[in-house]
Amino acid sequence: MEAMNFSHRSVLLYECMEGLAIRQDGIYVDGTAGGGGHSAEIASRLGEGKLIAIDQDEAAIAAASARLEPFGQRAVVVRSNFCEIASVCRELGIDGIDGLLLDLGVSSYQLDTPERGFSYQADAPLDMRMDKRKSLDAYRVVNEYPESKLKKILYDYGEERFAPAIAAAIVRERAKAPIETTAQLSNLIKYAMPPAAREGGHHPAKRSFQAIRIEVNGELDVIEPAIRDAVRLLKPGGRIAIITFHSLEDRIVKQTFADLSRGCTCPKDFPICVCGNRPTVKTVNKKPILPNAEELSENPRSRSAKLRVAQKL
Repeated sequence: MEAMNFSHRSVLLYECMEGLAIRQDGIYVDGTAGGGGHSAEIASRLGEGKLIAIDQDEAAIAAASARLEPFGQRAVVVRSNFCEIASVCRELGIDGIDGLLLDLGVSSYQLDTPERGFSYQADAPLDMRMDKRKSLDAYRVVNEYPESKLKKILYDYGEERFAPAIAAAIVRERAKAPIETTAQLSNLIKYAMPPAAREGGHHPAKRSFQAIRIEVNGELDVIEPAIRDAVRLLKPGGRIAIITFHSLEDRIVKQTFADLSRGCTCPKDFPICVCGNRPTVKTVNKKPILPNAEELSENPRSRSAKLRVAQKL
């Protein structure tokens, strides 16, 4: 695997480091290592501490390993999904961590490598798998899912208002012959929409491609359980910092942080608490942290990024 091909700008880099409040002797997990940008910055701030860099993408593992090589034993690279953080730490003999970082965005490498099949702007086989070891790919979703399930995915994960028309068009087209490439799918989506909806703004296929990618990789399903597992692993005072790139992800992070910081859930008219719930985290920033003007000008892909940080009580 060619490590040098993996490029990904680290979004909100210094805001993440500030949010994690890194200690030199701490143990930190970068659950989405990508090209190793955030990981290298964390490792550079450690003395006796340790960094565990996790990613499910083979190309990311190669790139992160090369990027972190100068840090020697201070950094460990593991191929896994961040939802497996508890088992990864257990296998490494780690029973507590001081911080976790998650960058939930698709990497520039994945978007810009046509053969990965993530982009509606290039022609490639339908794939979209972040982990090539998985069997479910975009081809199977597009060609095998029933129309009702396609419609639900496009609506729920892409917030696509033309989901019924697009799902119907996919089913009609695949009845003639399988839909095999991103260009085929992109054009089909475009012409399933009313002419006015194709004008200006985002590419007509953007929301549908996002929805299919989320389904292929189970992206939304793993966020809440991963946060809860990470919070259980966090030492008191440890922090969890999460970057999201669309409202669906951000809503899950915001609601999970709120739930973990709520404590007692008894009705207000109960004279005493009987649920026994106690808050386990506090949110560090009430509103999400956004990229500054300089970052937006240097990296337009950061424009939808939001960073939320919580601290273990």
